[in-house]
Amino acid sequence: GSMTAMTVFFPLDTARLRLQVDEKRKSKTTPAVLLEIIKEEGLLAPYRGWFPVISSLCCSNFVYFYTFNSLKGLWVKGQHSTTGKDLVLGVVAGVVNVLLTTPLWVVNTRLKLQGAKFRNEDIVPTNYKGIIDAFHQIIRDEGVLALWNGTFPSLLLVFNPAIQFMFYEGFKRKLLKKQLQLTSLDVFVIGAVAKAVATTLTYPLQTVQSILRFGRHRLNPENRTLGSLRNVLYLLQQRVRRFGLMGLYKGLEAKLLQTVLTAALMFLVYEKLTAATFTVMGLKHSRRH
Repeated sequence: GSMTAMTVFFPLDTARLRLQVDEKRKSKTTPAVLLEIIKEEGLLAPYRGWFPVISSLCCSNFVYFYTFNSLKGLWVKGQHSTTGKDLVLGVVAGVVNVLLTTPLWVVNTRLKLQGAKFRNEDIVPTNYKGIIDAFHQIIRDEGVLALWNGTFPSLLLVFNPAIQFMFYEGFKRKLLKKQLQLTSLDVFVIGAVAKAVATTLTYPLQTVQSILRFGRHRLNPENRTLGSLRNVLYLLQQRVRRFGLMGLYKGLEAKLLQTVLTAALMFLVYEKLTAATFTVMGLKHSRRH
């Protein structure tokens, strides 16, 4: 489901990333940004870097949910889970996920932005032939630790899915006190609201994360490798100084649009799969009788 959603709404993620990284690109509506990209770089430009992103997403989802469920099995052991426990488990699973998959996200961020027509002259262009070549060039030219660029803001952003999960579980428990089970619509609305809240709260950190992962700004602060707190604060201050408080939220419209539409599509896919499963089960049951 998440792979399908990412593929369908990939252009929205492209628009978001361009607005975050290219400081001098004017903050226009998402359709306007996408039209500019298509006009300047071609019809397929909004889908540049699709394969590396999908690969990273698969790895990231597997690591996160495997870690979360393994830890939950060890800690909860058949007892009722609480919101507090879910939050702690979400944070730990997120930290493991960040440390293991950040190199993939650094590479796919660069591949996604390769060949882009930037407004900012300070950005140094890249020339990678693919995922393996990108790994090779980054290690050769910048050192192996450059693959973990932006790790610090990524670790802070662990609270994004954790906050989302906490809100989701909290809303779900409250509703289940009033009714026996949740409807599909309940699940959809709770999930979408929880995700939107978490995204808005942590979006400035997502902007810094993208800049550090891209790592191609000539004027980047020194020692950016792990994106220390000082560098994060420096980049946040620079954004506010140049573009005001709203400069921290460039691309948020595209991100929230992607979030809501992704949730809607996942909901639709879930409903169709559930209906198909019950239909098949019903057919099998009727054949036995």
